[in-house]
Amino acid sequence: MKVTEKAAKQVLVKSNLPASDYVANPYSGCTHGCRYCYASFMKRFTGNNEDWGAFINVKSYDNNKLPKKLNGKTVLLSSVTDPYNPYEMKFRKSREILELLSGTDADVEILSKSDLMVKDIDLLKKMPRLKVGISLSTLDDGFRRYMEPCAPSVKRRLNALRLLHAEGISTYLFISPIFPYITDIPQLAEAVSGTVDKICFENLNLRGAAKKEILKYIGEKYPQYSASYDEIYNKGNISYWKQLEADIDRLSEKYDIPFVNFFYHSGIKKGSKNNA
Repeated sequence: MKVTEKAAKQVLVKSNLPASDYVANPYSGCTHGCRYCYASFMKRFTGNNEDWGAFINVKSYDNNKLPKKLNGKTVLLSSVTDPYNPYEMKFRKSREILELLSGTDADVEILSKSDLMVKDIDLLKKMPRLKVGISLSTLDDGFRRYMEPCAPSVKRRLNALRLLHAEGISTYLFISPIFPYITDIPQLAEAVSGTVDKICFENLNLRGAAKKEILKYIGEKYPQYSASYDEIYNKGNISYWKQLEADIDRLSEKYDIPFVNFFYHSGIKKGSKNNA
């Protein structure tokens, strides 16, 4: 892993994402090695020659000034990297940004595949407008290990949600990416019942080299779904996602917590009837 410290102009940048006004990416690059990752396009901006997943840039800011009007605005850590990658333990860049935001009226969200944010519970408990989300697409750690070879285990992520929730921190599960016919949404919902305040959903978005690799893997390991993946990812058939959206709405009634959909990357749709 190549680790480089690089200067950056500003802490927050305006976001085009449907649920955040600003994003903070304290690192560029990532260590998880997710085979489906579509963020490799960031290499166009980082100047790295290494493969995506083989480098991480640690940002140092020219100044730590934040936008003046953050009241009612949502700030997300992070959009194209994991704010709690293992190098956070050394460089503490995410904590540095959270300390800046703790003195504002911003709605702050942390989204990570890691359980390392529990090391910052002392700070997180002081931020009443904070939400912490953990991404997970399966309870099968073998499947997780193949798709996300360097990311924390399923058990560690579930334990982090339980611990954060027990400390009074608002938590959510981000079921992402959803692998059609493989991600068991009712099973995941049951696993976090009572430990999250909402569940969000995002479909598997395949681009570039990742698309070829994932479709090859499905053909070899899940041949019964190969034709369906071809329909979805080569022919653009979205009927699976429409049916799943209806199923999710029904499931939300069982658990009586908000369910929020972020399906359809071309023209993202904001959420089910229980959007919150």
